[in-house]
Amino acid sequence: MNNSTKPIITRRRFVKGVAASAAILSTGFLTRLSYASEAEQTELSGKVFNLEIAPKPVNFTGIESIATVVNGQLPGPIIKFQEGDDITIRVTNKLDEMTTIHWHGIILDAEMDGVPGISFPGIAPGETFVHTFKAVQHGTYWYHAHTLHEQTGVYGALIIEPKNKELEPKVDRDYPVILSDWTDEDPIDVFMNLKKMGGYYNYQQLTLGDFIDDVSILGISEAVAKRRVWNKTRMSPTDFSDVSAATYTYLMNGNSPTSNWTGLAKAGEKVRLRFICAATASYFDVRIPGLKLTVISTDGQAVIPVTVDEFRVGPGETYDVIVEIPDNNAYTIFAQSMDRSGYASGTLAPNYGVKAEVPELDPPVRLDIVDMMGAMKGGKGMQMGMMDSRKKPNHASTEYGPGVDMRVDFPRTNLDDPGPGLRNNGRRVLTYADLKSVHSPEDNREPSREIELHLTGNMERFIWSIDGLKLNEAKPLHFPLGERIRVIFHNDSTMTHPMHLHGMWSDLESPEGGFQVRKHTISVQPAQSVSMLVTVDAKGRWAFHCHLLYHMAAGMFREVVVA
Repeated sequence: MNNSTKPIITRRRFVKGVAASAAILSTGFLTRLSYASEAEQTELSGKVFNLEIAPKPVNFTGIESIATVVNGQLPGPIIKFQEGDDITIRVTNKLDEMTTIHWHGIILDAEMDGVPGISFPGIAPGETFVHTFKAVQHGTYWYHAHTLHEQTGVYGALIIEPKNKELEPKVDRDYPVILSDWTDEDPIDVFMNLKKMGGYYNYQQLTLGDFIDDVSILGISEAVAKRRVWNKTRMSPTDFSDVSAATYTYLMNGNSPTSNWTGLAKAGEKVRLRFICAATASYFDVRIPGLKLTVISTDGQAVIPVTVDEFRVGPGETYDVIVEIPDNNAYTIFAQSMDRSGYASGTLAPNYGVKAEVPELDPPVRLDIVDMMGAMKGGKGMQMGMMDSRKKPNHASTEYGPGVDMRVDFPRTNLDDPGPGLRNNGRRVLTYADLKSVHSPEDNREPSREIELHLTGNMERFIWSIDGLKLNEAKPLHFPLGERIRVIFHNDSTMTHPMHLHGMWSDLESPEGGFQVRKHTISVQPAQSVSMLVTVDAKGRWAFHCHLLYHMAAGMFREVVVA
């Protein structure tokens, strides 16, 4: 698009548009430092930490770009401390724009949470902000900018060791594995491309050839009927991921697949892999061909071990798995993007420089009718499951307005679905129904109130919202201090949304209403309804949002006020 037609949007206007969820990115020249190294990440341990956010040249694609990094590294250094310690972290901003660090999943005071415009004003250029808190938990967590610098490299692993060492599994090696997505584009340009056309990066739209393939498999009548259902709602069965490998290079611990991050692992060893999804817009499906994965925790919280072949991890989530190495062969850690447009990969091997075969990407994913219709099945009822708001004025259009193009009237509530692209793939795939926390919440009160939140959007216009309202249009949610509250999510879209509540735990409920698993980020699948319980024990103002960065920026965000 040429200069005469390109939409005018200043960086400060963009910041206001996302209501302080994204920072002002510089339009000036950034001082060039040294190239990013592919060496092992630095590990910082103790009680006092000094972090510096600064620009740095990187080259992941053959094109030199500028990243924002922590202590000269991408990802930033591994930060490790112990449960019960009083922690001090000084963050210095060496950029020429405001930035932040948010301690994802960490229980602390609101003013230390690191969300600009919600809990503090951000860290101005040249300034240092001192975060202080007591470590009241243990497990695998992470940190990241709560601005667009999350896309450009400000993220890293945060490991809290338990006070009781007996709680740690006995392993021979222990590696954080940070999955992320890198683009050489300016994040604002990515956002504006999505605003121009929601499917800007979707190169997997259906073609005449796909229809002919459907006819050969299903027959003409069923193929036409299948396509008619999607056409009526002006939706596409490939609309489930905003940004693809058309612009993204997928990284594992800051390494592209060609760089091949390697963790040493020898025959007979048990290896703990702490998977952290630091992606801004990507879900990953993770497996290690030839090895079983025993999941032992999620979001820092121990679960009853469950052994699988594969699991899906979304932005904000973490999973700890243990693998047992049977021999001195190399094994590929394979993390393909949910849309199957690309992958991150690395290697477990007895020596550096050894690689195993990298699997082929699975076929491109299509959404099933259940991802659009929810719990409705067959005939007339199915066509009422999700409707175009322009064709059903007595529902979504009057309740939500033109910023919402769909509404699921009968969402499904099951947790035993691995999600689009993972169903019946011949592998044992983890689901939320498999996750069961080792410990039940101490607060077992019945909820004193329920809050229903519809996850809404208009994919063509790239508007994302909650109950049809973007952050700058909505009043804060009020959680009374001391109460136990049930929050019910209804996903009125064909996209999976990782919902993250700051400052308090989210106790996911089973479809029957029992406690399932404690998390800080809960992925809500298309046309699904899930519920969680929250003990309101943290005063202050908190962020509550979709952890897909561009959805958050587009408006799927609420402020929660606890008083």
